[in-house]
Amino acid sequence: MEAAAQILPIVAIAAIFWLLIIRPASRQRKEAAQLQSALAVGDDVMLTSGIFGTIVDSTDDELQVEVAPGVVIRVVRGAVASVRRELDADGTPVDPADTPASPDDEEDR
Repeated sequence: MEAAAQILPIVAIAAIFWLLIIRPASRQRKEAAQLQSALAVGDDVMLTSGIFGTIVDSTDDELQVEVAPGVVIRVVRGAVASVRRELDADGTPVDPADTPASPDDEEDR
């Protein structure tokens, strides 16, 4: 019985360590892998370096990201930190082609 009482604090520390550190890190890794596998041409992305751009081409492990008009850089999929998508009220992604143009978008005549 004494041996079990001595091991109990070590087991409790290991369980707390798993709950607070290992489990959330594993979940984050899975979410990042899912996000990077779902990348498609036309997605607005932010790279881990903080650069914003639009995906113009993709291969299995590389993306070509346009960061300015006519400026395309080649990056690995792992460099994508997040995808910027507009969501409507019910949480579904908004297609930019479906939104009406505002008067500010019209060219000056």
